[in-house]
Amino acid sequence: MMQFTETPPPSLHQITSFPNLPMNNNNQINRTCPWPGFPTSKALGSFGDANCMEQLLVHCANAIESNDATLAQQILWVLNNIAPPDGDSNQRLTCGFLRALIARAANVGTCKMFTAMANAQANLAITTHKFSVIELASFVDLTPWHRFGFAAANAAILDVAEGFSVIHILDLSLTHCMQIPTLIDALASRPEGPPLVKLTVAGATEDVPPMLDLSYEELGAKLVNFARSRNVMLEFRVIPSTSSDGFSALIEELRVQHLVCADSGEALIVNCHMMLHYIPEETLSTIHNTNSSPYPLESSSPSYHRTMFLKSLRSLNPTIVVLVDEDADFTSNNLVCRLRSAYNYLWIPYDTMDTFLPRGSKQRQWYEADICWKIENVIAHEGPRRIERLEPKSRWAQRMRNANFRSVMFSEDAVSEVKHMLDEHAAGWGLKKEEEDLVLTWKGHNVVFATAWVPA
Repeated sequence: MMQFTETPPPSLHQITSFPNLPMNNNNQINRTCPWPGFPTSKALGSFGDANCMEQLLVHCANAIESNDATLAQQILWVLNNIAPPDGDSNQRLTCGFLRALIARAANVGTCKMFTAMANAQANLAITTHKFSVIELASFVDLTPWHRFGFAAANAAILDVAEGFSVIHILDLSLTHCMQIPTLIDALASRPEGPPLVKLTVAGATEDVPPMLDLSYEELGAKLVNFARSRNVMLEFRVIPSTSSDGFSALIEELRVQHLVCADSGEALIVNCHMMLHYIPEETLSTIHNTNSSPYPLESSSPSYHRTMFLKSLRSLNPTIVVLVDEDADFTSNNLVCRLRSAYNYLWIPYDTMDTFLPRGSKQRQWYEADICWKIENVIAHEGPRRIERLEPKSRWAQRMRNANFRSVMFSEDAVSEVKHMLDEHAAGWGLKKEEEDLVLTWKGHNVVFATAWVPA
């Protein structure tokens, strides 16, 4: 989900040259209206609120999907004038969607005639920033977006690990084990002494950000040394596996090598932090491509990797599964539905940004590039290339129940730990309980959920 760049993406106002638009000698778009019925630059202020910008994006998406090149150009011109990349939060959000629609238009139907858009798409390519361990640890601490899940999951793990001399953690985490050092610190201070910790991770075989500047073997060595400094024995194992097939290689390796030893009193803890939504779900198999589609053909057989993964996980009889993810729905095969869902969720990171990152800072550039990458993946791509397939908490809960898990409540200690963490951040962040689950909110809107499950 997270991707960052060393420098901010180039401004659309600097690179985008739309066909048939009036140009000056410096190849810049003149701020005059070239089409009858469209407002002049002076009148564009009336389009500047979030609802109007969302409607313009929707109309533009419909025009692109229907291959109406003229209408698409008109709307893109308006959006380009009202959504500068250095504007307020709503303008920057809209600018991200504008970029994604341009990327989509460059590949779809008669919009291939937009050579300027194709050139813009090439210029908009995002270069991945590779983090050092210290950089990434510092970065995820800036906001509760990840810390919420860390705090809730670690508290739940500590509760179930009580009394076990060996705990085996299967860590499927987008943030490359960044929550593990805090967990090791807590385990080191157990009254009965620390357990032996076995940590198994799926090797990073896909270009899913954030990305580290070192191998998992090197990361493991650092974690082992850190644990040793806390008098905790840690065994680190990497099993190359990929979310695209539901981590099947990881599950099979655990079975074949008998790496899960439940009979010996070992606790198996599965920590899923914003990683499971990269596993393909059912809508991926429901698209039937036509000859005019620019996207790769997909398998005609149903793609139930999420279902298969959860059932395979259940067969390992884990002590607990903690599932943390973003509470949104990006699975629709309808572009407009997906656009509306993404627009009405991704305003949140833009809105929060001013509370913890100053304009012009390198970390802010990385953070905004992360969101732009997500927007582009959701809007510009289809088929297997569209990997950002978030599902809301309610749907994940149904999947877990179907796989024969039952939800368990987070302890009061876990709730207190999360509240203490939120006190370190801006006042707009909040916590609410929904039955047994915990939900991170921003100004009352759901952001991230944390759920805990045990075999039924």
